[in-house]
Amino acid sequence: MTRRTILQMAGASSLAAAASAAARAEGNSGGGPTFASRTPMRVGMVTLRVRRLDPVADFYRDVIGLAVMERSATSATLGADGVKLLVLEANPNAAEESKRAAGLYHTAFLMPTRKDLARWLVHAAIHRVPLSGFADHRVSESVYLDDPEGNGIEVYADRDPALWQWTGDTVTMGTDQLDIDDLVSLTNTKVSDYAKAPDGLRIGHMHLRVGDLAQANGFYRNTVGFDPTRERQGAAFLSSGRYHHHLGLNVWQSAGAGRRDDKATGLAWFSLEIEKPDLFAAQEERLRKAGAEIAAIAGGIEVSDPWGTRVRLIRL
Repeated sequence: MTRRTILQMAGASSLAAAASAAARAEGNSGGGPTFASRTPMRVGMVTLRVRRLDPVADFYRDVIGLAVMERSATSATLGADGVKLLVLEANPNAAEESKRAAGLYHTAFLMPTRKDLARWLVHAAIHRVPLSGFADHRVSESVYLDDPEGNGIEVYADRDPALWQWTGDTVTMGTDQLDIDDLVSLTNTKVSDYAKAPDGLRIGHMHLRVGDLAQANGFYRNTVGFDPTRERQGAAFLSSGRYHHHLGLNVWQSAGAGRRDDKATGLAWFSLEIEKPDLFAAQEERLRKAGAEIAAIAGGIEVSDPWGTRVRLIRL
């Protein structure tokens, strides 16, 4: 398995072209399982509406390596080491959500180690999985692809948080060329030993398309309670507990988007997990003071952002 083979899977003839593709996929990125999952608030689960349940569920099982934990004619729940991460809800007649609509930009699956990322990349290459980009984001290393219905995915590993560079409350991130040769040198490139997602794989962050960046910042910062970590033209990155970001927001394709069609394909909801009861209570009070419409659900509450994407706050 050569670097050229891996690049050809992304339709790129050079690392520069691959990095450019990653820049279109996400201007900045990052994530790390041990750090991300110890923060006061972190991403838990994601639910997607799909038209063809079987091929999408099979993709997340065979390509990402998630285990199918529950499956019926209309839904599938997948996860890693017994933790539910992804729910697929089938609606064969659903309209396809436009890339210019607010909604999902990508779901970011966070590998526990850099070697796990290398093992996964070789697995993807051997099985000729189409990739859309590669990037070194300084805080992390990332590979991009889409599921069979066009839902964006990032698979990545975090660098040691001690190496992240902060200026005040702003973290340094970028979109540099990924050193694929150095990455895959960590594993055997001739055979795949990636039979399933490693224990500890989690969803490190969500990246959303929104209609207005200031309005999105107002909701996710002032109402939900994330802290800003970086802004760039057309995008903002937010986190909890000084993580580089649990949430990306952009208007690169979706500026001016209105309310989403809640029956179309794409992101239905994602959850944020909160471990401390006092923090959960404070977050709920923040939402009420902001006038958010709150619905009680099992284990927590649910609200919607200005474009109708549902966010669940789960009390652990």
